[in-house]
Amino acid sequence: MNKEDFRLGMSFYCGGKKWQCTDIGSRVITAICLSDYKDDESWFNGPPYAVSEIVFDEDDQQVCTLVNEDG
Repeated sequence: MNKEDFRLGMSFYCGGKKWQCTDIGSRVITAICLSDYKDDESWFNGPPYAVSEIVFDEDDQQVCTLVNEDG
């Protein structure tokens, strides 16, 4: 995917995990992992989020997909 493919709140997959886009910068995307903390979805309410936001740079974005290719 490219930066232009991401939208705030959109779900995507990377590294076998489901992520949610939380911010779009000029060159990076930030996201929270939805595959973690499945027992308490209130952790995904934000901002601010109770879980760490992870930065996806241009190289990371290239391996993201809209469908889970790992199963």
